[in-house]
Amino acid sequence: QVHLVESGGGLVQAGGSLRLSCAASGRIFSSYGMGWFRQAPGKEREFVAAISWNGRSTNYADSVNGRFTISRSVPGNTVYLQMNSLKPDDTAVYYCAADPTVGQYDTAGPNPDQYDYWGQGTQVTVSS
Repeated sequence: QVHLVESGGGLVQAGGSLRLSCAASGRIFSSYGMGWFRQAPGKEREFVAAISWNGRSTNYADSVNGRFTISRSVPGNTVYLQMNSLKPDDTAVYYCAADPTVGQYDTAGPNPDQYDYWGQGTQVTVSS
């Protein structure tokens, strides 16, 4: 069973930065893709970014492309989301997730239904 634990959320002013971490343990698959999602109050869960198992391929939502960077320690067990130029619209609970169906060279897609494992979430609040 895969366990995911997020950390690094908090309160930040608009234009500031935060670095989120997702610690993964107990992997039982040969490879899996990792992703970050977020969910604001009253809104659907939204895709943010994804990274391949080997850490060499990434995808980003248009809303964060150029501001956020996803990375992965290889062969370590931690995935990061560096968030720069934060906006009030970025306020949400951020979740990391794992998709065991993709190969080591591929990123997972933006559909949250593709991901089998989820962390508990970490709150990010951006003040204007």
